[in-house]
Amino acid sequence: MRNMAVPEESIYNLIPKEEVKIQKPPRYTSTFRHSVKLEEQKNKAAHKTMGPAKVEVPSPKEYLQKHTKEATLAQKSALLNSTGKPPRCLAEDQKRPPVPPRTEQPILGIQTNKSFIKTNVAEAVLAVPKKPKPVYVDTKKGDKHLLETSGLVPKYIKRKDFGSTPEYLVKRNEEVRRAQEEYDAYVKERLKMGAMKQLSEEERQNVLEGLKKNWDELHHDYQGLSVVIDTPPKKAHKERLEAEMRQLERDIDVIERQKIIYIANN
Repeated sequence: MRNMAVPEESIYNLIPKEEVKIQKPPRYTSTFRHSVKLEEQKNKAAHKTMGPAKVEVPSPKEYLQKHTKEATLAQKSALLNSTGKPPRCLAEDQKRPPVPPRTEQPILGIQTNKSFIKTNVAEAVLAVPKKPKPVYVDTKKGDKHLLETSGLVPKYIKRKDFGSTPEYLVKRNEEVRRAQEEYDAYVKERLKMGAMKQLSEEERQNVLEGLKKNWDELHHDYQGLSVVIDTPPKKAHKERLEAEMRQLERDIDVIERQKIIYIANN
């Protein structure tokens, strides 16, 4: 039989179709449902009321009276310590006088010749004007801060030890001086023995000029090296020139810094 596609609008669609009911599987039911139900009802039955089930009914004669639930003040004897005085920091002579009774009349008729106006004027004239505290402003809105606590005031110049050499520098200078004295004594002793000789200024300058001349010659040879150094002999020659120039520079620096030079006679 040829399978033909049926269009949406067709005479066959007018035939009523039987409604197909989907059979749902039965809902899952736990086997412990009945026991859980009984246990829940049993637990609820014990707490159906607010509070205990049986409460002792109060007697009508013992009704709640006024101020019975307010906190009562402790007895005066409980506030006193072993000395019999109230636990206060003030002594008896430091306590304020008691408040006068309402029926007490103030003392009247007291007069004085003091002129409070003149007294105030004299105090204002003799009073020293209060100096403004130095401040600094650090924003464009004019925020002010105290200058004393800013660190800009040289307070250190007011110390007692200002300008004095620190103790550690004094000790170090003393050690340097002692070491120099020992070295000078050793040099003098060696000079007396004839083992050392001091170079004169003329000899020192001659040595310095000779070292500089040697450095110029090495530098001239170094400048004459080829641009491309691709063979081991060329590399060795360049390294030897650089090492000799570095050694001459160190020797020249030592002789220029040291004004007094000693050499051995042997």
